[in-house]
This record gives sequence, structure tokens and C-alpha cells, in this order.
Amino acid sequence: MLVAGLDLGSVTGKVVIMEDESILSSSVVPSTMVPEKTGLKALGEALDKAGLTSPDDLQYIIGTGYGRQGTSFIHKNMSEITCHARGAHWLNSDVRTVIDVGGQDCKVISIDDRGKVVEFVMNDKCAAGTGRFFEVMSRTFGCSLEEFAELSLQSDTFIHITKQCSVFAESEVITLINKGADQAEIAAGLVDSIVRRLMAMVYRVGFSPKLAITGGCAKNEGLVRGMENALKDKIVRFPDPQIVGALGAALYAREMVVDPSENGTSSQNAESILKS
Repeated sequence: MLVAGLDLGSVTGKVVIMEDESILSSSVVPSTMVPEKTGLKALGEALDKAGLTSPDDLQYIIGTGYGRQGTSFIHKNMSEITCHARGAHWLNSDVRTVIDVGGQDCKVISIDDRGKVVEFVMNDKCAAGTGRFFEVMSRTFGCSLEEFAELSLQSDTFIHITKQCSVFAESEVITLINKGADQAEIAAGLVDSIVRRLMAMVYRVGFSPKLAITGGCAKNEGLVRGMENALKDKIVRFPDPQIVGALGAALYAREMVVDPSENGTSSQNAESILKS
């Protein structure tokens, strides 16, 4: 059985291809202005890695992420909340809280012992706490995202950043740099501001160990360590946290092939919570 999950985000498109119960291949590509184009490019790369030649080799494809509605070759759309929960649970069945930090929003998801969504909160109205915030700040420092994460780890103390909005925070950072403030302390303060924002969302959902962070920002070691310090608990780390949403979509695609009637309602609980 060959199936695929696509997670078409604002910054990257991700694909996971599964054969039976194993991950056969995956890919991550930069997003284009056209979700269909992004999806085809990501799927093409994953097919090549798997030694496959055509999307027709796949029995079922599920799409998730903000661009899922604009993709014609998938069989079904699902919310990224549902897919991140399912993917995280498959990777580690002990996980009960998932933080998905995406390019333009962030979500905190509480899940049960089956990987189903119990509750969630999300921030999709402001760039603060998202990958876009880190992009803006790294650009302000004139460095890459990886260099910014390393910089934030170089100081045991931090300068408190008062502004939450990315626009005002950028102005505050520029002022601090011009005044000669230690850049490592500024970077650490920016990470701390995101940690505080995420922790407020965690407490709204209700923290249940163990917690995992998904999405591209989970590769930011400064953010992960900051969350560990705030929670006083270790974060569950995945080999590639960026593909967890696509993995969850692929897992649901597999279930649709095995038993479509069972999958019809149980996998949609995130959408039900959102509407209630």
C-alpha cells in the first residue's frame, strides 16, 4: 500500500510517502505563490526518492495546511491540527501536548492516548510566536535562522523585550543594537518573549506531559531549550519535526485505504472543536 500526505504551508511544502506502516520518503521544498505548484514539486521530489514515477502509483493522497484547498490532485483535505496530532502520536505515543509553530501561525494541541484532538488554541492573527517572527528578527541581525538560534544560546542572561508585535519588536531590537546592547542577550530576550507567548497558550489548553514541538521552528534549539526551562520538563524531539503534519496526513490516507468508513468521523474532531 502506497499513500502520501501533503502539508502545504506558507513557507514550505512537505510530503511524506508511506508504504504500509513505514515512511518510504519525504521532501521539504520552499512554497511558491501557487499551492498546486508547490505540492507538485514536493510530491515529485518525494516520488523520486521513493523510486516511484507518478502520483498514480499512490492509492490515496491527503492534503493539509493553508494551501490544501488549492490543490487538485489530492483525494481529501484535513486540518493541520488533526494531522499534527496524529503524526506526533505515531512518532511517540506518550505525547499529550503538541505545539505546532508554523510560518504564519502557532497552535497548542492537547491529544488523548489515541492521538485524537481533545482541545486546542491557536494564534493566527499576529506574526508574534511564528516562524515569520524569527525570520524578521534574524534579518534584523543580518544572519540566517540557524545563526540567530545559535546566537540566542550564547548568553545565560537576556534583555527583556517589551513589544509582542513583530513590527514594534523589530524597532525595539534596532534601538537596542544601536545603543550597543549585547546582541546575544537581545537574541535570548527575543526567544524568551516567544516562550512566554507559547506558555500562555499551553496553560490555556492545560499542560499534560509529554510535550512535543512540530514545524520548522522546532529546529530552533534556542526555542526548544527555552520551552524546556519554562516547563521544567524535557521536550520530545523528533528526527524531522518539519514533516510531522505531512506524516499525519499520510497516516490518515493509509486509514482511508484500510477502512474508509471508520475514518470518516473520528479523524475530524479538530474541525468539530473549531466549530463549537
